[in-house]
Amino acid sequence: MQLAATDIKIADARPEHAPFVAWVMLTAARSHVERGMWDFMAGPDEARTLRFLEAMAATEQPHWAHHSLFLVAEVAGRPASALCGYFDEQHAPSTMLPALPLAAAAAKIPENEFMAGWQNGGASIVHVSPEHVPGAWLVEHVATLPAFRRQGLVDRLLAAVLERGRARGATVADIGVLIGNDRAQRAYEKAGFAVTGVKLHPEFEAAYHCPGIRELSRPL
Repeated sequence: MQLAATDIKIADARPEHAPFVAWVMLTAARSHVERGMWDFMAGPDEARTLRFLEAMAATEQPHWAHHSLFLVAEVAGRPASALCGYFDEQHAPSTMLPALPLAAAAAKIPENEFMAGWQNGGASIVHVSPEHVPGAWLVEHVATLPAFRRQGLVDRLLAAVLERGRARGATVADIGVLIGNDRAQRAYEKAGFAVTGVKLHPEFEAAYHCPGIRELSRPL
């Protein structure tokens, strides 16, 4: 399916996009591996994990996993691809901590089960989290519905989110990719990013079956 430019609209995510944003976050975290961070936290039932992420995306207060950070590519009015951009100083992953028990309760995940999932594998992602220079504009949670892949939607979204960061005063943008997700890395390199660092850790590799994360950066 070849999309015409007039078919595509880049828009700020709205509250009604929360279910799609949930799917984007789950898909992006899985990357090319079997289980991503959210699977450890809220799985193994995918429907339950999506309910959890939808609740996260729709909380009253913005945070790292909130819909308000996202841009959505709509095709004929249907959300098809999305990503988010933010400053770490404002919306670091730690900002979602108050929302976690609320979302877990909304998805009917027992607290002890939720915490066990995080501790038994999920938490190892902190060992490979990229480091950023102060004021970097961070791009995360990138995913496209299968039917709309290879249609340039991520290219359009990246251009829009980088322009947003530039307009807010950022002079550098960062994005991370799991080692082995070569297709995503090529897309980011096409957008001007280059590898600036690698984080490896045996605990992360044991849990995720992936050695670590590559950090890519580009000037704005």
